[in-house]
Amino acid sequence: MSPTPAASVLFVCVHNAGRSQMAAGFLSHLAGDRIEVRSAGSLPADQVNPAAIEAMKEVGIDLTTAAPKILTTEAVQASDYVISMGCGDACPVFPGKTYLDWPLEDPAGKGVDAVRPIRDKIRSQVMSLIADIDSRAKP
Repeated sequence: MSPTPAASVLFVCVHNAGRSQMAAGFLSHLAGDRIEVRSAGSLPADQVNPAAIEAMKEVGIDLTTAAPKILTTEAVQASDYVISMGCGDACPVFPGKTYLDWPLEDPAGKGVDAVRPIRDKIRSQVMSLIADIDSRAKP
């Protein structure tokens, strides 16, 4: 029986094809089962950005099976943290959730060289998020 996750996190961007997929990949990789991870988009793309997949592969995270998903009210309701990365007003707001906005450049249409700095900033943000969640976790 696996332990109950300390928190659940939903990453949201417009297409759910780059930023939110990379963030979900990092959080799953770095936190394991300790944190439940979701990602979604207000207007999901058909596939994850190939440059994002390649950039994450370089740091040992496989996004080849990831697929963009539509943002649902249920996903927001089921999450403790909702982190937007450019979804604007499309994110529904519910009391008791922690909402964060990470202003990150959209990797859409960019090559892997341009995606690497975005990936690295996301990793830094995710590491800070994990530290915040861990500091709030009950002993």
